[in-house]
Amino acid sequence: MPLVEYLEMEPIDAGLIGAGVLLVLVFLGVRVFLAAAIVGLLGLIALLGWEAGAGMAGTVPHSKSAAYELSVLPMFILIGYFAFHAGLTDALFDSARKWWSWLPGGLAVATVFATAGFAAVSGASTATAAVFSRIAIPEMLKNGYDKRLAAGVVAAGGTLASLIPPSGILVLYAIIVEESVGKLLLAGFVPGIMSAVIYAVLIVGRVMITPEMAPPSQTYTWGERFRSIPGTAPIIAVVAIIISAIYGGWATPTEAGALGAFVVFVMALIHGMRGKQFRDALFETAKLTVMIFSIIWGVLLFVRFLGFAGLPDAFAEFIAGLDMPPIMIIIMILLGYMVLGMFMDAIGMLLLTLPVVYPAVIGLGYDPIWFGIIVVKMVEICLITPPIGLNCYVVNGVRPDIPLEEIFKGIGPFFIADIATVALLLAVPEIITFLPNMMIN
Repeated sequence: MPLVEYLEMEPIDAGLIGAGVLLVLVFLGVRVFLAAAIVGLLGLIALLGWEAGAGMAGTVPHSKSAAYELSVLPMFILIGYFAFHAGLTDALFDSARKWWSWLPGGLAVATVFATAGFAAVSGASTATAAVFSRIAIPEMLKNGYDKRLAAGVVAAGGTLASLIPPSGILVLYAIIVEESVGKLLLAGFVPGIMSAVIYAVLIVGRVMITPEMAPPSQTYTWGERFRSIPGTAPIIAVVAIIISAIYGGWATPTEAGALGAFVVFVMALIHGMRGKQFRDALFETAKLTVMIFSIIWGVLLFVRFLGFAGLPDAFAEFIAGLDMPPIMIIIMILLGYMVLGMFMDAIGMLLLTLPVVYPAVIGLGYDPIWFGIIVVKMVEICLITPPIGLNCYVVNGVRPDIPLEEIFKGIGPFFIADIATVALLLAVPEIITFLPNMMIN
């Protein structure tokens, strides 16, 4: 007899207890994949009995993670590591510096657009922050930039990888809620670029008000600017391939990712990548892929447990019955994500919350693609908010000479800019939806 029946407990009560236990384990420092797997396994056994619960726990992870759509993740990750180990990021930053250094705070603006460019081939926020902590911060400090501004720009710029395709977080969202990967990747393009532009405008405005934060940068001739463009060719080629393939419908996201990885690989060989860098790229891709899949496997068990407990349906009914405008409910959900993001990593947070939150949001009549971009934008914000603020820790790890508290102070204005961006996306949904709605099926 299942434990729930023996104790005469309602399944939904077991689900609430399991959710509470999971949160306690996460706050105690247990890794998300392990905490979710333990609670999910024990929950399934309590609801279904040993044989059925353990049997399901043995089949669910494989049946779900063997989906073809998930194969896009290692492709996107590989693109980023090929670009990094081939040194293509140096050429990207050099070109951005020559084109944007004439602006007030030009090096910081160049860093924003360079991180946006690298985001278009990496899809990983922490990798972007780590790379530009090594490239951009030394250059800005050498030119007399304020430490807070230099560190804040890199930490905030790294978050752009969450939205600008190829984005691993968007792929995960698509798989969790069973939406089109291609439409979500396209939907993130305009908000991602818009976020970069807002960051750049913010920097220019701050430096104009407080000129001592960023002394005038070196200016370059038009010839120097145009000669810097060929070094960005691999980045431009990958962006063009992925966007045109998905938008035009002539390749799946996985096929576009594989083609993009091949293009960057060829360009990396031309730029001098050799055996050691090639092995490092493959090894780090495998490590990150295994980490992501481990989280997916663990959380899938927990999500299946919640499904049998009836918690997602109950939450959706509760939300639908609230006597308040739907937009206020959305704002409350987003505030919940902001709080969770202070204590949890992005992947675990999405995997744990979406099975419960998503049905409620769809029940309110909102577009799933629009909601996905809004949620991922909130994940971006969580990457720079204390006490976790993972990108801030990455910057501090690469640049221990810049205290962590100074980095958190440096991201303050960017946090405000991100909140303004979310408000704009809430007010004008077409910024997100117009491109995927034009997509060729």
